[in-house]
Amino acid sequence: MRIRPALLLIPLLLLCPLMLLWTATSAKAQDSDAGSFYKSSSIHEGLEPAHGYVSLETPQTMMETFIFAARGKDWNTAAYALDLSKIETDIRAKMGPVLAKRLYEVIERSMWLDWNDLPDRPDALIVNASNKNPMAGEPRRDIRLALLDLGDRPVSIRITRVKQGEDDPVWVFSSQTVANIMAMHEVYGPTSFEKALPVFLQQRAFWTLAVWEVIALPLILIAAVVAAAFAYRGLSEAQRRQPKRIGARIIDMIKMPVALMVCVGTFALVKTMLFTFSGVVNMFLGPLQSALFVIALALIAVRIVDAILDRVVRQNMDELTESGSATERDLYTNISAARRVAIVLAFIVGTALVLLQINAFQTLGFSLLASAGVLGLVFAFAARAILANIMASLQIALAKTARIGDAVLFEDQWCYVEKINFTYVQLRSWDNRRLIVPVSDFVSKPFENWSKQDEQLTKMVSLKLDHRADVDKLREAFRQFVDEAEDIVDKDESKVQVVGQDATGMEVRFLAAAEDPSTGWSMHCRLREEMLKAAVRLEGEYSQTPAERPSYLPREREVIVGEFGARKKEEAG
Repeated sequence: MRIRPALLLIPLLLLCPLMLLWTATSAKAQDSDAGSFYKSSSIHEGLEPAHGYVSLETPQTMMETFIFAARGKDWNTAAYALDLSKIETDIRAKMGPVLAKRLYEVIERSMWLDWNDLPDRPDALIVNASNKNPMAGEPRRDIRLALLDLGDRPVSIRITRVKQGEDDPVWVFSSQTVANIMAMHEVYGPTSFEKALPVFLQQRAFWTLAVWEVIALPLILIAAVVAAAFAYRGLSEAQRRQPKRIGARIIDMIKMPVALMVCVGTFALVKTMLFTFSGVVNMFLGPLQSALFVIALALIAVRIVDAILDRVVRQNMDELTESGSATERDLYTNISAARRVAIVLAFIVGTALVLLQINAFQTLGFSLLASAGVLGLVFAFAARAILANIMASLQIALAKTARIGDAVLFEDQWCYVEKINFTYVQLRSWDNRRLIVPVSDFVSKPFENWSKQDEQLTKMVSLKLDHRADVDKLREAFRQFVDEAEDIVDKDESKVQVVGQDATGMEVRFLAAAEDPSTGWSMHCRLREEMLKAAVRLEGEYSQTPAERPSYLPREREVIVGEFGARKKEEAG
């Protein structure tokens, strides 16, 4: 069997694209690999030979070399994990171990080392990253472990992949990080007090905590609590001696947040002046300290506003309920709304400060934030009623469906709006009872606002009278009452109407308007009393027999059913 030469070209033509693709991929990989490290002429030259095992091929093995050597006080071996290219060669043997020791002390006190973020591959490729991550599938030559604040500027602790001459690339702490070690150590290194402690207190107790940390933490906490107790007692004494009631009220409301601020401030001051705790402790104490300080500061501001607003509203509540006080009611309602908006802003700003404090988008902080997001959803579901009340409170603040001092009829109860808080509305009834209504219920149920647009209110008295009552006589008595009453407005619009009747009598309605709900209630009661007196007086003025004279008050009519039926039978028979 003969194979034509032309047929031999077909496999070659099919292989050419594959070969081109493989060549391009290989070239790209070479280019990528060539760009996955920095080049340096000398990074360890001048150092004394390492006493221990050194492995710098991957970020994880490099960190293991550094940490294990540092824990064994083998600073010369630990120095091999540093890029010393910016240090003079003739002083590297002396400076390398010193810099390694100080960097270890900075790392122990300033950051949490998450080993899961350190790849165990020479190219530091992120294997498990999603396709949305821009670094997914890409080799890395640079990894930032932490970002530290030095006060005047932020600096990073970073590891890089460096190739020295013809040697294989190795992972080391970057030359810029090495250059910043001394500055970082001044801020995050051990204090003079710590250095003066006995050696046994500086030994590791458990986890990453030293013996002195285990002893110092509860002592500082006790000192902070004692300082807070003295502050609380001092404010209580100042409250007792305060001559003005508003001053005593303000001190009473801020005692607890001030004590909390003193507690946090004392703890932070002692911790800053005497101790520099390890990274594990700072990771929890830093955010907690910031959060408590922000909470205390926000509570002080809010409670001062609350005390002043509550005092002013209580003093001027009678004036707020009077007619012509719409401007004052708007003012107090706006102050109350501004208070709630300020609380929301304080919460947002405080949360942002805490997140910045923990570097939420760096290493462990991001993991904590992600975990907190799940817990946040659980708590949000559990607290959905509280969140609904907060949103309803903001709705009232924006729409002003009810203002402080407004007269409202809520669930058949006549009340004045006294407070509008985040979670509840406080109503004062006409008999000085306080109704505490959840805000969500207040905005979801219909209520009458008698002060929303016009405070003028028409009051109605309805009387049940006999069919024979002379309505014109009652109208004359009503007109006399209206003319003499000073609290009735639009007297020409006052009227008497017969609005219904049934077997027991007719229903007569008396209508008159007052300038505000409070005045209207008093007028309403007097109108009912006068009309009842007029009905009794008019009925007594007539001398005719009961069958002939008009009757005003209704009477019950009885029908004898048995006698009526017998009479019907006689007539039928």
